[in-house]
Parts: sequence; C-alpha cells; structure tokens
Amino acid sequence: MIKPITVYGNSVLRKECEDIEQSYPNIQEIIETMWQTLRDADGCGLAAPQINLPIKLFIVNSRDTYTYMSAKEREHFFVEEDCGIEETFINAEIIAYSEKVWTAGEGCLSIPDLYEEVTRPWSITIKYQNSEFKEQNRTYHGYTARIIQHEFEHTQGKLYIDHLSPLRRQLIKNKLMRIIKENRRK
Repeated sequence: MIKPITVYGNSVLRKECEDIEQSYPNIQEIIETMWQTLRDADGCGLAAPQINLPIKLFIVNSRDTYTYMSAKEREHFFVEEDCGIEETFINAEIIAYSEKVWTAGEGCLSIPDLYEEVTRPWSITIKYQNSEFKEQNRTYHGYTARIIQHEFEHTQGKLYIDHLSPLRRQLIKNKLMRIIKENRRK
C-alpha cells in the first residue's frame, strides 16, 4: 500500500520519535508500505514520520542512486567497494561522526521542490536494528551516510533545512510558507 507523504508544516515532522519493539502492531506491513511509498515517490530514503508515524524507523536506498551515477560521480559520492545499500533502520542511534565533512545538495520528499546545500560528516557509525530486529553496528560513508543522517534526523524531529544558515532560511521562508498553504488546501 502506498501512503501519502507527510508534508512540511505537519507537527509529526517535528516530534522526537519513540523506540519500538518487535511486537509493534503490523510492523512488517509498515516496513513494506514504506518501501512501496519510497519507490512510488522515486526517493532514496523515507522515515516513519513522513507517513505520519512518530516511531524510530527509516529506510534507505542508496543502491539505485549508485546505479544511475557515472563512474566519475561514484568516485566522488561513494567509497571503493560501496555500491549502495537497501536497508531498514529501527531504533537507530548514530554513535560516531567523522571529523571530515562535505557539502552537497539535499532535498526531502516532505519539502517538495526545494534543494539546498548542506554540510554533513563524510562518515558515521550507527547502531540499529534491521527489519528482523537483529542488532547492527556499521560504519557508512559518503552518499549513503548522508541519506542515513537525513533520515535519522527525521526521527529526532529535525529537518535538513535546520542545517541552513539563518540568512538562507530567511531566503527560503516564502517557499516554505507556500508549501504549508498548498497542503492546507488539500
């Protein structure tokens, strides 16, 4: 089932999400719905708040992006031996960030038609449970790490625009207000 994506202005996007247990009602169905919704939206990541669920769950697909990139782009966005991932992250906690940072354009399915340059750590180490609730502890780099950080922040009630300078936020304020108004009409 494909769910509508929660859009900027909805309070669920600013809530700190709750941990979940394997006994959470219909969790496997929710995960499958998220994957279907992500594929339908042609995105690379989706967090539960984006389908109006305030739980610590997100999915990441950097594999498709890797597939569509040129060899030169792959060298810039991915480390050697990394071909991207398709992974479910439950109750995630980023436990380490690299000192090395990089800036790249980001967008968000919840903030349509807005792309901004965001600086993030190049690599992260994250502790989480996969879709079978098996404990994982992994380090990710480049584009994959960027998507994970973006989606993880959704479960913390943060959005990528929070990383922008006050001046840049002021410059996009009208676009954000337009998004809120358009979605109130729906």
